[in-house]
Amino acid sequence: MLRTSTSPRRQSGVTLIGLLFWAVLISSVALLAMKVFPAVSEYRTILTMVNKISESGGSTVPEIRAAFERAASVEYGVTSITAKDLDVTKEDEKVVIRFAYDKEIPLFEPVYLLIKFEGRSR
Repeated sequence: MLRTSTSPRRQSGVTLIGLLFWAVLISSVALLAMKVFPAVSEYRTILTMVNKISESGGSTVPEIRAAFERAASVEYGVTSITAKDLDVTKEDEKVVIRFAYDKEIPLFEPVYLLIKFEGRSR
């Protein structure tokens, strides 16, 4: 004789609503990362340029600004800052270059992400 079970089995797994929730969450985080990555990459490039110029650049402000302009013309994607935005000082007989700028990233029409970047040479 065959026995059939009359009690329903408990099913396990992901529901459609749960799947959609996680898909929206993961795609939102991925979109945010894709929009922020170029700004962070530009900051790292500027920081590298400033460090290189302070170690091997000139000793006067015009020489340092000219070196930055030359480096910015070679590097791709450095558009947020110019040589005029650099603050050049001398500390303990060493040239220190500081910079600060804001980057506004549009997320969707009325919403923007504002990132404030600051840096200085070593």
